[in-house]
Amino acid sequence: MTENELVAILRLQSCRNIGSITAKKLINHCGSPSAVFTDKRNHLSRIPGIGVTVLKELSNTSNLKNAEKEFVFIQKENIKVRYYQDENYPRLLKHCIDSPIVLFQKGAIDFAGRKVLSIVGTRNMTGYGKAFCEQFISEIAPLNPVIVSGFAYGVDITIQKLAIEHGLQTIGCLAHGLNQIYPKAHLKYVKKVMSNGGFVTEFWSTSSPDRENFLKRNRIIAGISEATLVVESAEKGGSLVTADIANSYNREVFAVPGRYTDRYSIGCNQLIQKQEAHMVTSAAELIYFLGWELEEKEKETSSGLQKRLFVELDAIEQSIYDYLQKNGKKQLDALAFDCQLPIFKASSTLLGMEMKGAIRTWPGKIFEAI
Repeated sequence: MTENELVAILRLQSCRNIGSITAKKLINHCGSPSAVFTDKRNHLSRIPGIGVTVLKELSNTSNLKNAEKEFVFIQKENIKVRYYQDENYPRLLKHCIDSPIVLFQKGAIDFAGRKVLSIVGTRNMTGYGKAFCEQFISEIAPLNPVIVSGFAYGVDITIQKLAIEHGLQTIGCLAHGLNQIYPKAHLKYVKKVMSNGGFVTEFWSTSSPDRENFLKRNRIIAGISEATLVVESAEKGGSLVTADIANSYNREVFAVPGRYTDRYSIGCNQLIQKQEAHMVTSAAELIYFLGWELEEKEKETSSGLQKRLFVELDAIEQSIYDYLQKNGKKQLDALAFDCQLPIFKASSTLLGMEMKGAIRTWPGKIFEAI
């Protein structure tokens, strides 16, 4: 992207009454951001939805001055810009109609070929929520996913700290510019996040962490990933907004159930009751539903090399593993019968074994030892 085009993009962002949908419409019609400002106004007026108000704003020279100031900031701070038509723009986010025309980035973020999961929840996380986060991240770590969250209090910062502890790439999606951090109490985590991923935002350095910005930010969290997991939420909250947006994007939504008497489980329970989220109690369930597999670099062949991951199996897992080693591929019903296990117990155990990399699943609920 040339400097001229970036300034034109920023100029479009600076225009009032021109959101990302209208900006994309203008760019697609004119061929480039800079062409939007050189095309004849009578041509632009023929675009559906482009009226006098938009045309007047495109001619406002103060927007160019604002864009040039932000461009200086971007260069000075060495901020990476991901444009929605470029290959480096997050693939899944690109499919969202209202995704931002640019994302500003700090850090070493790599989306290419990666599993991306957004995890959100209440700022008033309970011990129950913390325990789930710890278990979940330890279980899903072997799949090496990118963990996205909002870098806020509670579930957000907890899940991102745990991701770092397990060597996972994590992305903090901010509701303000990259010249500040909110909340300030999380400044101490910035270096670790930058070393294990980074931060993204659509907001300029002149933006403050206002309430409406958090709501806009939530659509990026929902759109950037394959699925969104809500750990804990009260009856109302930003996490439920994120879940609603993810559903509107036809993304998978998961929620952790809790007791009906627990305030910060009400939101999750309602998502599950309304069938707006799949209930999950472990990473294995989410992995199974999404059809995720271990990355090739984390797999070991059966040529006698010892598995590097989860070498220990409990008694039931070991009996199933030995059975599959001896008998080869087996369908779930036959396996459960031969191993003298209830179907539900065999199924849940196999999910855990697949997550550990001890077995692989084939279509038709057929399982094989690795």
